Amino acid sequence: MDYQKLAELLFPSVTETPAEVEAKFPPRNLPEGAKVTRFAPSPTGFVHFGGLFPSTIGERLAHQSGGVFYLRIEDTDAKREVDGAAEGLIHTLAHYGVCFDEGAVIGEDGKICDKGAYGPYKQSQRGPIYHVFAKQLVSEGKAYPVFTTKEELEAMNAVDKKAEIKAKDWHEDQTEAREKMLAARNITIEEVEANLAAGNPFVLRLLADGDPEKKTPFTDLVKGKLEIPENDEDFVLLKSDGIPTYHFAHAVDDHLMGTTHVIRGEEWLPSLAKHIMLFRYLGFKLPKYLHIAQIMRLDENGNKKKLSKRDMGANMDDYSRMGYAPACVCEYIMTLLNSNYEEWHAQNADKPYTDFPFNIKKMSTSGCLFDFNKLNDVSKNVISRMSAKEVTEEVTAWAQQFDPDFGEKLARDPAFTESIFAIGRGGKKPRKDLATWADAKPYMGFFFDFVQEDQYDEKFDKADIKTALANFLTTYDTADDMNGWFEKVKAVAREIGYADDMKAYKAEPESYRGSIADVSMFLRVAVTGKLNAPDLYTVMQILGRDETVRRIENMIATL
Repeated sequence: MDYQKLAELLFPSVTETPAEVEAKFPPRNLPEGAKVTRFAPSPTGFVHFGGLFPSTIGERLAHQSGGVFYLRIEDTDAKREVDGAAEGLIHTLAHYGVCFDEGAVIGEDGKICDKGAYGPYKQSQRGPIYHVFAKQLVSEGKAYPVFTTKEELEAMNAVDKKAEIKAKDWHEDQTEAREKMLAARNITIEEVEANLAAGNPFVLRLLADGDPEKKTPFTDLVKGKLEIPENDEDFVLLKSDGIPTYHFAHAVDDHLMGTTHVIRGEEWLPSLAKHIMLFRYLGFKLPKYLHIAQIMRLDENGNKKKLSKRDMGANMDDYSRMGYAPACVCEYIMTLLNSNYEEWHAQNADKPYTDFPFNIKKMSTSGCLFDFNKLNDVSKNVISRMSAKEVTEEVTAWAQQFDPDFGEKLARDPAFTESIFAIGRGGKKPRKDLATWADAKPYMGFFFDFVQEDQYDEKFDKADIKTALANFLTTYDTADDMNGWFEKVKAVAREIGYADDMKAYKAEPESYRGSIADVSMFLRVAVTGKLNAPDLYTVMQILGRDETVRRIENMIATL
């Protein structure tokens, strides 16, 4: 076989050589040890929670080492592509702090464009590059065409999808397709010319030389030492429309773009033998691989299942709607990625998660368990460390988008709103009422609209409640400090036969009608409508005398 002639027949319009293409993508001028990583999603829908994992790992590895983190859009499957998905994923990733040094970006006109010298960064625009290297493989006898009709192509695709099944188990039509594929290894120049003249399409397959009985030692940076059986499958490099498969595009793009570390899901481990062979055939240096564990969840029976696209928590757009702050989600992800993150954070509570020295060796080799309860705990801690001004701005912005009526109230008087969020903020033990911005309305909505959510327990005499509220109003003075205010509350308790000291009440509960805690509760429900609310003295100070008195008088009137 004259492989050079075969290459010219299959790729007559390809005139560039691999060396000429390589010259357009020179080695990056980076410090020693710098890592070049990428996030390479397909624009087929929303950003999955699991997508933040490889992107966060890639960003951390690159930026902690003085390297480069770039975005490549793998849009070679036009049938599955969703309009606007690429733009959406760029916006979503930026919202969660995943920013790229180069790659596909959104330009001033709102359309995707390239930033950087190693583009195009959309695979659909790199067709001529793939064909140069495809032609090289054919010219070296490492790849061959398989001409097919549409029906035959569908049958061979079925073979590819069942590549792990032994030949004896294949259906007859698939076996036929397999035999034709193997026969194509020995296709003649004359047969190629005849097929091309007839306009028959072809797929390009790699001519595998592996022996599956032999194993290649391989070290994955997450999974550790592995033994990979050699590949003996003649897998597709170019589809019949000339578009590359993931396998071929991965090798060509990551080589030319200088990727040093490939981060991807562990579901790609079975394809590793193909990629090792392909990099060897092309003469490319193999990058380092991190095959990361899938994100898991617990089902209704307590069993671990993969977090699927249909599960709550999978779609990153849902987190914005639910009101999770990006910093909270990012910090939660760090707790999943590195087992020592929480220990580090306990000693560095005031530092951002980006200061944490991310370590591949601390990554889990099994599935990370997604847990909303843990996310909420992390989120409460993060929000508790924010300033009142930050919280005010974030809650207001969220509410204006997702709860406009509430957003209008928050924005009406920013200073008033900020004073509310300042309650219990700061100090060694700040309040942790908010896990999401959506929690703000039930937490502090009573400042704007009084709604009695909780009722007084029927064990309390209404006369006691009315007397306590009325007596409080006779001495209420906004000029009192907290101690002075509380002394007056204690006096009200004594006046109606309630203990003004909890120790005394616990020692002799039968001697009192109730306790100071009960009197405080009477006031709290009257002013806030809730059994649980922020510090009552501060609440009254923020509401002001007129509103506080009005609410207490209204409660007296309704009892």
